[in-house]
Amino acid sequence: MLFETAGIEVQPWIPPLVAFGISFFTSMAGVSGAFLLLPFQMSVLGYVNPSVSATNQVFNIVAIPSGVLRYCKEGRMVWPLAWVVVLGTLPGVFLGAFLRVAYLPDPAQFKLFVGVVLLYIGGKMAKNLLKKNKEEVAKPVIESKYDKIAHGQCFQTTYEDLPGSYETKTLNTTQFDLKRISYTFNGESFSVSFWGIFSLSLIVGIIGGAYGIGGGSIVAPFFVTIFGLPIYTVAGATLMGTFITSIAGVAFYHLIAPFYPTMSVAPDWGLGLLFGIGGMAGMYLGAYCQKYVPSRLIKLMLTGIIIFTATRYIAPFFSAP
Repeated sequence: MLFETAGIEVQPWIPPLVAFGISFFTSMAGVSGAFLLLPFQMSVLGYVNPSVSATNQVFNIVAIPSGVLRYCKEGRMVWPLAWVVVLGTLPGVFLGAFLRVAYLPDPAQFKLFVGVVLLYIGGKMAKNLLKKNKEEVAKPVIESKYDKIAHGQCFQTTYEDLPGSYETKTLNTTQFDLKRISYTFNGESFSVSFWGIFSLSLIVGIIGGAYGIGGGSIVAPFFVTIFGLPIYTVAGATLMGTFITSIAGVAFYHLIAPFYPTMSVAPDWGLGLLFGIGGMAGMYLGAYCQKYVPSRLIKLMLTGIIIFTATRYIAPFFSAP
């Protein structure tokens, strides 16, 4: 099957199958898998035009909504955090898309950029793995509570059956202004700087706009490690931010495409939809099977894949004559 915008020919069953496999594993770690789908498109399919970033964002648009709806249903969507993420990443996405077309159209340069981003993500994951034992010992009470609640949900146990007293689905915003974002969840309070979240989201938006991933896989580790927010309350917000900014990114690539008639800028919708369909199924099944796979094994696998891919992209740039 020929995808004219992408300039490649591939069997129609390959994109959804690959997206399914990637999302199945990455969704266990709470990531859509877009950051790994891009290297596949570039290295395996030979899709190196600037439009590959926009096509990757089409994947996010199709695959993410089911995850967002699930977080909303479970009462774990921190809307103030989600809106600040959107406000910060939106202008960043536009700037990143412009930088991708104007300054990173060369495949070799863009692969270096992709490699640096992947190496950063892999480094963060490796660092978290090394700290795992210490974190387990000092795990906050809220973490232990939620682990038991999540276990009960997975095996269809009611909250009343769990030992102890737990306040479930009690996420309340206590402050939302230009200074702080504060909320309570399961009896514990969390508070972050409005401008700290906004600034981080802006920087991540620039990277995500050029890379075509929306930025959720970068901003989530920052929220957890730097701002000290629990992952089970930031995952929904980062997914929502990724979804909205991906829509904006695709729209922007369409708008600027006429100004670059000599290169492919707008997304390949057919290819993006095929990836998205496979990703949607992979995310659903990955979330279902997560309880059967040790989290450490999942993170080790992802870390190895990311760092290997990053080195493959960065090394040729410096070894070239």
